[in-house]
Amino acid sequence: MPESSRAPKITLGVTRPVRQMRTSYDAVAGSLPTLLLGGAASSYGTVPLCGDRITLYVRLENEVITDVGFEGTGCAIFKASASLMTQALKGKTKAEAEALFDKVHRMLTGELDPSANGNQLGKLAVFSGVCEFPARVKCATLAWHTLRAALAAKNEVVSTE
Repeated sequence: MPESSRAPKITLGVTRPVRQMRTSYDAVAGSLPTLLLGGAASSYGTVPLCGDRITLYVRLENEVITDVGFEGTGCAIFKASASLMTQALKGKTKAEAEALFDKVHRMLTGELDPSANGNQLGKLAVFSGVCEFPARVKCATLAWHTLRAALAAKNEVVSTE
């Protein structure tokens, strides 16, 4: 086949490091010792096909998220999304957390451009390119879906499959 008629080769520069990180360490973020003492809602989520797993803990006082943290194993996109989510949620009400979930989910699925109408997502806008890689959308949204289950006190395993 002539060189000019070949389809362009598309590579993801993060593929190799993501695979290496998946097996090299677990993630822990937030103030887990205080969350594990009790009084925090929790939920478990997984992406069975790729191996991402999270246990998310959320402490609410008067409908305000006062603390949030997670324990998890998975790829770099999952861990980064979960970590930035915990930072973004502290001090938000349940309603504000739901609204943020909606914006982030719409961005990750390509329905929302974070640069339109000003960047309302702050650091979370870094994930706007994930929508171009459908398999990675599941990784980036896992913590967010697990958050919704914890806030709703659903006693079920969350899966993005």
